[in-house]
Amino acid sequence: MDEARARARLLAERAEVQDLLARTEAAGQEDRASEGETGDISDPAQLLTAQGMDDAVAESLRDRLAALDRAEQRLEGGTYGRSVRSGRPIPEERLEADPAAELTVEEARAEEAQARP
Repeated sequence: MDEARARARLLAERAEVQDLLARTEAAGQEDRASEGETGDISDPAQLLTAQGMDDAVAESLRDRLAALDRAEQRLEGGTYGRSVRSGRPIPEERLEADPAAELTVEEARAEEAQARP
């Protein structure tokens, strides 16, 4: 993927993730603000579950922003499109699907397999 296309894809995804994060954080604040209200929620555990889900989604979006930051740094450093582990080229198709990809498909699969119990 050429540098201009990579930069455009990273910037577009960053804008989307930042928007999703802002909306998720706003939803979390609304959930917390309604914590003292009884409203339609008869089970307080429902509210806690909603808050926990908002927090988990927000954390995941922050992780994605960090991955986009790292990809932009690799782009600036001239190593974008190469595995951070092995230095092997990451296929164009993978970068199209995930412009922040850090590993080849094989390396990512091996990492997932190691993470499973």
